[in-house]
Amino acid sequence: MTTDRSVDLGTKEMESRDTRDHLLQVGLRRIRARGYASTGVQEVLDEADVPKGSFYHHFRSKEDFAREVLALYVRKQSERTAKILRNGKGAPLTRLRRYFQKLIAVFGPAAPVSGCLLGNLSLEIADHSDSIQSLLRSSFNQWQTAVAGVLREAMERGDLAKATKPDDLAAFLLNSYEGALLRSKADRSNKPLELFMAFAFNVLLKR
Repeated sequence: MTTDRSVDLGTKEMESRDTRDHLLQVGLRRIRARGYASTGVQEVLDEADVPKGSFYHHFRSKEDFAREVLALYVRKQSERTAKILRNGKGAPLTRLRRYFQKLIAVFGPAAPVSGCLLGNLSLEIADHSDSIQSLLRSSFNQWQTAVAGVLREAMERGDLAKATKPDDLAAFLLNSYEGALLRSKADRSNKPLELFMAFAFNVLLKR
């Protein structure tokens, strides 16, 4: 028989998880919009309407909090990647083009908040936090592996030359995309991303 005490404990654990998830969602919005340095713990607490004690119950420090925010962002992006690249319809390179088009729509200069959190945090704090740098590196590697898998499919179909090195090509595409996204922020223009798409799919990936 379930006791009242076990029900109370289960409710408290659920509420605790809900509080943690809420803090992470607020943190993700603020860090994406303002950056790590300009996002204070108190600002997150005020927006989330959560007491300071609850924050430090779940996170050891602001750096630990930022690492968990980044992990949440990576999980969300991995779901997008799987939906379009792995489970989407169409030829491999068609899916890859659609994928980058979606990324540009979500993170490009026309988006409400432009920029990729992986790229932004790499520039802002990778040199100052070993734990966040490690997560950034593994996240980029995971992303690269997903793109390389689609390129291998294209090779198997004969859409890319057999001499293609999919891992190196995937790395180059992601590096080029991140660079174009950064330049688009500096220029406040979609032109760098348009150039990336044109050269990637009309030159580099054209058989």
